[in-house]
Amino acid sequence: MPERVIVFDVWGDYAHFRKNYSTSSPLTYSFPPRTALSGLIGAVVGLDKAEYFRHFFKVDANIGCKILVPVKKVRIGENLIDTKSAVKMHLIKNRTQIRFEFVKDPKYRIYFSHSDEQLYKKLKDLLTSHQSVYTPCLGLSQLICSYQFIGEFGLKSSGEEVQEIDSVVPGKCLLTPEFEEGKEYFSEVMPGEMGEAREVTDYSEILFERNGRSIRAKAKELWEVENGEHGERIVFL
Repeated sequence: MPERVIVFDVWGDYAHFRKNYSTSSPLTYSFPPRTALSGLIGAVVGLDKAEYFRHFFKVDANIGCKILVPVKKVRIGENLIDTKSAVKMHLIKNRTQIRFEFVKDPKYRIYFSHSDEQLYKKLKDLLTSHQSVYTPCLGLSQLICSYQFIGEFGLKSSGEEVQEIDSVVPGKCLLTPEFEEGKEYFSEVMPGEMGEAREVTDYSEILFERNGRSIRAKAKELWEVENGEHGERIVFL
């Protein structure tokens, strides 16, 4: 049972978290899947790209996400080059224009705890001093993001009665959702964990409110982040 959690915000001009079934015209998830968040945290603390995922198995790492601003999506044409057609990059002539879907002006709040005290402390120290080993991005290397350390807070179990949940919520944790008029609910099936061969071993259907408003529901594995008078109630991905 985690007793404390690191909280930080990330944002940028654009984000793209590609849906694996979309190829010729890549579509994006509305918020970062757990695997993308693992990569972002791994970049901040300097984990090797080839093996960072080994540090973020669910048995060791708890990661949650809250949407802070309404989700807006746009499509932009990008020119892709054929790197196999020439020995030197400046000699490449072939271009293929593909329309990519992006999240515009995204901002998310990330919650993180880990069984490895050394990794946990390193992330906290780097976030506090606004430093990172590698440049963090929102899905693609060119989509650089900024971030802000919000704090380290206590964490306690919040029970299974009807409550306002601030984070996105995995469907497997939902017991009885209460859909409210005026809110925009969506769900997406997203990758949750990668195995040793870097293949996705777990998918989850995630419920979220498009404008970042809370979801009223009974849920299991619900946690309260003690970061204010009312705190934030979250479910880890």
